[in-house]
Amino acid sequence: MSDLQPKPSVLFVCVHNAGRSQMAAAFLTHLAGDRIEVRSAGSAPADTVNPAAVAAMAEAGIDMSAQTPKILTTEAVQASDVVITMGCGDTCPVFPGKRYLDWQLDDPAGQGVEAVRPIRDEIERRVRGLLAELQPY
Repeated sequence: MSDLQPKPSVLFVCVHNAGRSQMAAAFLTHLAGDRIEVRSAGSAPADTVNPAAVAAMAEAGIDMSAQTPKILTTEAVQASDVVITMGCGDTCPVFPGKRYLDWQLDDPAGQGVEAVRPIRDEIERRVRGLLAELQPY
């Protein structure tokens, strides 16, 4: 990729930024390395990342134990090419010219790792599809 080609940026958003959006961001970062700028945020961030999500990701070989939920900002949305929402409804700001995707996924909040695994696997499948779109080479 030449320096003239801007790096695509993706923002994953869910309400608490503790499960789905963290897992999606971790998968995309893991799979794309530094080829894509990855952000995640929540409209009402939790205090900590969901421990079951951390455990499920560790099983997939991805450590997201150091991640912390972040507040969704207008700046983060404006700086992103693709904004992927996961159940945050009307709380996500919408700007013209951005690509928005809404991934309907079960909320892992309050679930054990057994319940989080299928959510993790579906997120990985969707992230791989997104990566193929963003990085066709």
